[in-house]
Amino acid sequence: MLICLSASHKNSSFDVLERLSVGAGDVASGILERHPGLVGAVVVATCNRFEAYLDLDEPTGTSPLSAVRAAIDGVSASTGVAAEVLRDTLELVHGNTVAEHLFAVTSGLESVVVGEGEIAGQVRRALEQARLVGTTSPELERLFQRASQTSRGIKNRTGIGAAGRSLVRLALELAESRIPDWAETRVLLVGTGRYAGASLAALRDLGAENVRVYSPSGRARKFASSHQIIAVAESEFAVAAASADLILTCTTVEHHVITAALLRAGRAQGEATADATADAASRETGCPAGEARGTPETSQRLIIDLGLPRNVDPDVTELAGVELLDLETIRIHAPLEELNATSDARLLVGRAARKFSSVAEEQSLAPAVVALRGHIFGLLDAEIERARRRSDSSEQTEAALRHLASVLLHTPMVRSRELARAGEQAAFLTGLDAMFGIQVDLPAVTLSPGDVEITPTAS
Repeated sequence: MLICLSASHKNSSFDVLERLSVGAGDVASGILERHPGLVGAVVVATCNRFEAYLDLDEPTGTSPLSAVRAAIDGVSASTGVAAEVLRDTLELVHGNTVAEHLFAVTSGLESVVVGEGEIAGQVRRALEQARLVGTTSPELERLFQRASQTSRGIKNRTGIGAAGRSLVRLALELAESRIPDWAETRVLLVGTGRYAGASLAALRDLGAENVRVYSPSGRARKFASSHQIIAVAESEFAVAAASADLILTCTTVEHHVITAALLRAGRAQGEATADATADAASRETGCPAGEARGTPETSQRLIIDLGLPRNVDPDVTELAGVELLDLETIRIHAPLEELNATSDARLLVGRAARKFSSVAEEQSLAPAVVALRGHIFGLLDAEIERARRRSDSSEQTEAALRHLASVLLHTPMVRSRELARAGEQAAFLTGLDAMFGIQVDLPAVTLSPGDVEITPTAS
């Protein structure tokens, strides 16, 4: 049985999402340690979403409630968010609806900016991380691989990709009213991770030419070299931040990279350097130092924080001329969905989810089908062997008998698929037992939404 515990911009506060993102890398392992029936876990953690996809191996008809409680405890232990808060925040998705939910998420239909492209890569990396730590399972592999295929198909067959803008581009569109001339704007890019390349591309599309990059993890030089921009060293960072017209942060570090104290220190260093330069100029030209120094800058500074946890301390807004545009603000200004493209995409998601579920349901009766085929062909082989001992057989007769067995099995095979798709596996099992005395214990099957009760969900 597939289960998803989901917190997103639709049902959770930004503060809770930020806290869930800290320690997200250890969540999957922590969940599996807490319940023996959980055989797989993949965690998707982005700036606007935290989701745990779980594979529960339990007997048919068993409620997943104990596994859900154990999973919530595991998330709480790894992230520090109280279990009570999680129960009031996390939305439970289970059974056949899990595939439809993940397919919609991966296709950008559940994003702040509908149709944004970054989420597909983030979902793919979540599966890769689960593989790395050994928490995935065959069913989760199939789920996530089909999600990627569905996302690509929707992008190619609908206008959702063109209609949706990336989070980066939306942020920069919101910033445009504050930027008089992109070509003259001094931009500092903080971070070289998942959003950095997209941020730089978007900045260049707008006409930004003066872009520098700083990396808290020391990767700025490599990123700058590959993108033909200037790297900022650690010793230069404070001054670069204080002198930038626009700072765009998108790093994954778990502490504030930009603070009011940093900007004050950068301004002080910059002024000290300017004073020294002005004094040197006054000695050369004979002008008073004040005239050589010029008038202090009074232009506005804009900081865009795309990090989660936050890269920027909110105290920067206490400084004169500094404006902060963070994820909460960007989310408020997210555009309405492009109705036609979204409608078409959701139809494709629903179709793909039904196909995924029908395959899983057909596979749920596979042990029973194998048992029936084994029973019939076992009887056939025994009769052929007896005929051989009586010297009463030929290759043509054996071939005819095997063909007859296959013909007789055709209808039960078709009925097994039909009954599985209708959720009536029990009818097939009852028939096997009644007709042939074959008893088969199936692995866990998907429950319908009404089979589980859980108190949580916020909307």
